[in-house]
Amino acid sequence: MTANEFQRHAIAAHLAQTLAGPARAISGFQELLLEQVQNHSLVHITPDLERVGAAARQLNSLIDSLIHGKADYPDHAGREIEAKLRHDLRTPLNAIIGYSEMILEEAEELHEHALDEDVRVMLAAAAELLAHVDAIAGLSRASDNEGLWTTDQAEIDAAGLERALGKTERDAFSGRNGRILVVDDIGSNRDLLSRRLLHDGHQVVTAESGLSALTRLAEYEFDLVLLDILMPDMNGIEVLSRLKAERRWRHIPVIMISGLNEVDAVVRCIEAGADDYLLKPFNPVLLRARINSSLEKKRWGDREHQYLQRIEAEKRRADSLLHAVLPGQIVARLQGGEEIIADRFEEVTILFADIVGFSPIAAKLPASDLIKRLDRMFSMFDALAEKHSVEKIKTIGDAYMAACGLPEPAADHADRTVALGKSMLDSLRLLASGSDSFRVRIGVHTGPVIAGLIGRHRFVYDVWGETVNIASRLESQGVADRMQISEATRRALHASWELEPRCTVELRGVGTMETYLVRH
Repeated sequence: MTANEFQRHAIAAHLAQTLAGPARAISGFQELLLEQVQNHSLVHITPDLERVGAAARQLNSLIDSLIHGKADYPDHAGREIEAKLRHDLRTPLNAIIGYSEMILEEAEELHEHALDEDVRVMLAAAAELLAHVDAIAGLSRASDNEGLWTTDQAEIDAAGLERALGKTERDAFSGRNGRILVVDDIGSNRDLLSRRLLHDGHQVVTAESGLSALTRLAEYEFDLVLLDILMPDMNGIEVLSRLKAERRWRHIPVIMISGLNEVDAVVRCIEAGADDYLLKPFNPVLLRARINSSLEKKRWGDREHQYLQRIEAEKRRADSLLHAVLPGQIVARLQGGEEIIADRFEEVTILFADIVGFSPIAAKLPASDLIKRLDRMFSMFDALAEKHSVEKIKTIGDAYMAACGLPEPAADHADRTVALGKSMLDSLRLLASGSDSFRVRIGVHTGPVIAGLIGRHRFVYDVWGETVNIASRLESQGVADRMQISEATRRALHASWELEPRCTVELRGVGTMETYLVRH
């Protein structure tokens, strides 16, 4: 006799002695209870009792086939036989215990004491059977697992304690409901779980296979998945791996449900990303506690995700505001941790533009009209500065200041700045409307500057140096609708610009300087 044959014979003998009796008792009490509910016209209990009867028949049939050696476990060996056998035995036991507990709850509510007592006997027989099923693990390793189960364990009536605790737990967890996906290939298991969850106020969607579960996940949003391990087309661990690999689903907690109580199975599920593991048949209190714990974890995760999204949105908004007032390179240096930003640039071109006769125009215009016109003009200048890659520095009253060659040096800084000034004059000509239209003078000079960031609450990127003062004075001593550039700027130009030499001008604090007007 081979080791596997010996094991099968041992299982058969064990089943004949210990499992068949309680299984027959369950069938007998189910028949008695069916008669009682019919006599008391409790017809609404009949469907659940018939489900208990169907599960009891399935259980007895399986035990009979095992006793008579007709069960089909030829290709499995050792622990695999035990695991498959426990799973097959636990499935109908799960239905018997689950439906019986619901019948018991109804009997207690209706004060049907006779019914109550018989259901408790049936539940006790199921508990005894469950203990025997768990002891099957020791059949092939009897010497190692002697004493794994005892009669005392089988006689423990946990149902009363579970119901008492269940009421407290239901009260404690009320109002924490969610949408739950129940995945199990066995209809009675899906039905039992669904009814318990619905009774606790949850929304329930069921799937009869792994593929069906993935379809449901694509269709609906879920707060929790209860996932069976042993399923025909795709087992629960494969479904779990697919679920955790998908970004949109990986945050959903998963509780694995199975009749397998091997440590290896639990470890594999946890390693694959499961949040918890529940053994069939379910302890109602434990089931409720773990579901609510997982739902609470999901809610905290959702809140954290929402907070992170808000923080990210605020960061993007802050970055956007920062980029609106500072050059991108300066923003990057600030975010990189630089506290003092101060640079010297040896050759930069500065542009000043100022409105000619602004004060009389401002005196005549309503404030709102004046602001609208200034906003339109400066917005247009901003767009042109961006187009020519010239850095806007600031507006000062009715004046506009820009610079090129900072914060990143540029070989063509003078050409870009002159191109900007020409575009500014062209755009104002197109906008001209009547005697109140804005006309500007533009002054441009090239030379060294110091640039840096000042302020703590309101950052300002500014430039200082004689180059800035000269550009400003070239503007103030310039000509309306014209751009006046210095000799230094002329020498820095690379492109061919039509320049009109102007007379030598006297700049306050600087002295005489040759200047040019750019033709356009």
